[in-house]
Amino acid sequence: MMTPLHIGFIPLVDAAALIVAVDKGFTAAEGLDVTLVREVSWSNIRDKLNIGLFEAAHLLAPVAIASSLGLGHVKVPIAAPFNLGINGNAITVSPALHAAIMSQIEGDRFDPMATALALARLVADRRKSGKEPLTFAMTFPFSTHNYQLRYWMAAGGVDPDEDVRLVVLPPPYMVDSLTNGHVDGFCVGAPWNSIAVDRGVGHILHFVSDILVRAAEKVLAVRQNWAEKNPEILASLVRAISRAAGYVEQNRSETARLLAQPERVGVDAAVIQRTLDGRLKISPEGTIRESDRYLLVGREDASRPDPAQAAWLYAQMARWGQTSISPDALKTAMAVFRPDLYDAALGRSGAASAAVPAVGAFAGAAFDPHDIAGYLASFAVKRC
Repeated sequence: MMTPLHIGFIPLVDAAALIVAVDKGFTAAEGLDVTLVREVSWSNIRDKLNIGLFEAAHLLAPVAIASSLGLGHVKVPIAAPFNLGINGNAITVSPALHAAIMSQIEGDRFDPMATALALARLVADRRKSGKEPLTFAMTFPFSTHNYQLRYWMAAGGVDPDEDVRLVVLPPPYMVDSLTNGHVDGFCVGAPWNSIAVDRGVGHILHFVSDILVRAAEKVLAVRQNWAEKNPEILASLVRAISRAAGYVEQNRSETARLLAQPERVGVDAAVIQRTLDGRLKISPEGTIRESDRYLLVGREDASRPDPAQAAWLYAQMARWGQTSISPDALKTAMAVFRPDLYDAALGRSGAASAAVPAVGAFAGAAFDPHDIAGYLASFAVKRC
């Protein structure tokens, strides 16, 4: 007898392993009858997961932590036994802002410190001339996009709460908002940066892998109490998605075709394949940039949750005043990422997993999950 599951997702390329697991029959082979439900906003995903309308979800990693800590909403402990994506975001700006940043830049245009300092000079000039602050969009207050934008800006001396406006937009609305001049730039996951470039309304300024070498992005999220009551079902789901993650890396053209379907991501397959290949057009003129770290799905142990990544996300919440520092809260945050469930489902030994570096930011102190206070004290721009 098949076990029915309802799983929510946002139309993004880093939902690939989840979509492939269902559409290629990997979940059915594990005895699971999965219905994927496409949603437009992260608040919808979070709320439907929390109240039990979804058994599992494609979820922003920081939202899983915030839910477990009771930040910004009701407290519902979440378990994340699988990473659906590492990296995968980019910062895209309007042609006008791109030209303005390039006019101020000193150094390599792909160096995030050079662009952050150029942005700082531009912000100062706009303030002197009485112009409105620049507006940047991100997908949710508790999102990697928020923290990545802030990290980049603050490294150049721009205070993201004082010097610019940050607004929240669902991923599918980003491009239209840039087109209409409602925002000057945004940080979002694929494919929406590429859609902006293809429509001639945006330039990809940075891949997030320029800013952070390895950043946990989306997770498979389940309620902790559901995980405890349904360990075999969860293990079956993890196995199916793990199989799919390997398939994604070996069959990118077929993956792109599946994700292009209207009920999935619903954009041209060629755009999705460029994302999976890490070969993106970054300007309307056709400039191509390649990175083998743009989006990691099934390679470099990307699927295995790393509690140190959860600690880094918790530190960003503290840095920007979303929570206070507490040993208990840090412990709770790190416990959201569950490599033990991942290893058990796949019959792996945790000790056998390859050691991978956590985060690797382009600027600032090296991150130490055992000294969050010291790490935060090193920053000049912060809210804590």
